[in-house]
Amino acid sequence: MSSGKKFDGRGMFGGVRRVQDVKLLSLRYWLLVLTIMFFYNGIFPFIADASKFIQDKYSDYSQKEAAYVAGAVYDSSLVLSASVGILIDYVGLRGVFAVACAVFTLPVFGLLAFTFVPPLVSTIWLGVTYSFAASSMWPSIPLVVPQATLGTAMGLATSIQMVGIGVSNLIVGQILGSKSNETKIPLWRWQRMMIFMLGNTICCIVTSVLLNVVDHRQGGTLNKTTKRSGQAEGDSEREPLNQRQEEEEQNEANGSNVTSRSVNS
Repeated sequence: MSSGKKFDGRGMFGGVRRVQDVKLLSLRYWLLVLTIMFFYNGIFPFIADASKFIQDKYSDYSQKEAAYVAGAVYDSSLVLSASVGILIDYVGLRGVFAVACAVFTLPVFGLLAFTFVPPLVSTIWLGVTYSFAASSMWPSIPLVVPQATLGTAMGLATSIQMVGIGVSNLIVGQILGSKSNETKIPLWRWQRMMIFMLGNTICCIVTSVLLNVVDHRQGGTLNKTTKRSGQAEGDSEREPLNQRQEEEEQNEANGSNVTSRSVNS
């Protein structure tokens, strides 16, 4: 017995359409994802080996002291992240902060590679730039993608970030070349590792500068200086859905309404 309701096959393929939503992600989004990936490529692989590096280069540090110094990256972030987030919410300029974080991270790896400045200076410094990067880069994603694709965009950005970190760890392992934690790694190998970190940071600078250029040409959403008019303007600043998808969703909604009226009658 027929209910009079037509079968609409489009619902079956809604998941496919959501996969195709990746095509809606703009150039700003991809540049932002690359900026995040390159920045974290220089942070996490370094932290993973920082304690060993400090013991090998600075012979007067015990394993416990080296671990404390390496952990200062996270300690600094723990203290600063909340206040930095509030500052960036108020000031804006997320694109500018992304460039600044990468630029100010460059000297950290230079100090670690080629000087004997106490490592605590570098790890605290890195923790500060890490706090600003996390508070400026990740919250920028909702501003450059359609709201309907936000979950896809965040998940894809995380996946790409993890791929970058994984590849970086493999490269660092090849550079250091040690199979035992008890073996002291030569200083020149640590210098090569820091140069690799520098290379990732330079790539981060390049992508973040390009991000700002593209964003400026498309209205400067990332670098709004203040919150202009609350939530209403915040929604209008997000990347809109393209017209075709809006029409498809409207047609689906209209079709559902017509079907429900025919069933009721």
